[in-house]
Amino acid sequence: MHTVAILVMDHVVPFDMAAPMEVFGRTRLPDGRRPYRVRLCAESRDVRTDGFGLRVDHGLEALEDADTVVVPGCSQLVEEFPPRALAALRKAAEAGTRIASVCAGAFVLAEAGLLDGLRATTHWVAAGELARRYPAIEVEPDVLYVDNGQFLTSAGAAAAMDLCLHMIRGDLGSAVAADAARLSVMPLEREGGQAQFIVHEQPPVPRGSTLEPVLEWIEDNLAGEITLGMLAGRSGMSERTFSRRFREQTGTTPLQWLLRARVRRAQYLLENSDRPIERIAQQAGFGSPTAFRERFRRVVGTTPQAYRSAFHAKERVPVAHG
Repeated sequence: MHTVAILVMDHVVPFDMAAPMEVFGRTRLPDGRRPYRVRLCAESRDVRTDGFGLRVDHGLEALEDADTVVVPGCSQLVEEFPPRALAALRKAAEAGTRIASVCAGAFVLAEAGLLDGLRATTHWVAAGELARRYPAIEVEPDVLYVDNGQFLTSAGAAAAMDLCLHMIRGDLGSAVAADAARLSVMPLEREGGQAQFIVHEQPPVPRGSTLEPVLEWIEDNLAGEITLGMLAGRSGMSERTFSRRFREQTGTTPLQWLLRARVRRAQYLLENSDRPIERIAQQAGFGSPTAFRERFRRVVGTTPQAYRSAFHAKERVPVAHG
């Protein structure tokens, strides 16, 4: 039997904890047997949430013989995490244990050093902070989950269920995963692919950043041609220095920032205007409608038309013509 240990800490988000408990705990094989044993564990047997107290049955020793460890998010992003819990995670990682995080649980994996040099995600609200604190991680704020093999991270709330179903499919096949999805009243693969949809909020930049003027210029000139040379020149740096400083301060590359800024602009126009897709592609700075559709689907996980159908505002905000 495959043992899943869910490591909880003070201020754990109840949904982040309950989702893997329920999805793994309810999974069944065709003959009715339960393939997963789920254990709730913590450094202390008494754990506080923001709404109630929690008494767990297992300590950190439960990580030693677990096949999978899941770390739920906490409602408060603390600066320091329990050293013993971090040490237990590192030990489990060294033993080859699969370790996954839900939402802000990615901060715990990052603090343990398990995500250095890897792609990772978390709730889009916290993605900028994850990138700021841990620059060695390639943070992808636009996806539901990231699977690096041994280490997996998911976005917030319902994305935890998507990640659990993904792991079940890898462990036991699509038929068992599909049955688990039905029990959870979830699609096995959510329409819209692996995207959080909400990518049009500007990622945070440290206050006083030397990049603020050039980032504002990008937003004001998205419809036109923008090159790395142009951005470096406006910042008074060489392209190499600009690229390095940009990644240090934003956690991503100038090209990725530009593409996401253009997608954000397109999302806003799709939500708040009736303009044709071709016109929106032009105003967002994409070379052609085809390039726009491909990039939009890659980042958001669905087509521009499907996105408009889902999120178009009934009472639209006026959009300036141009």
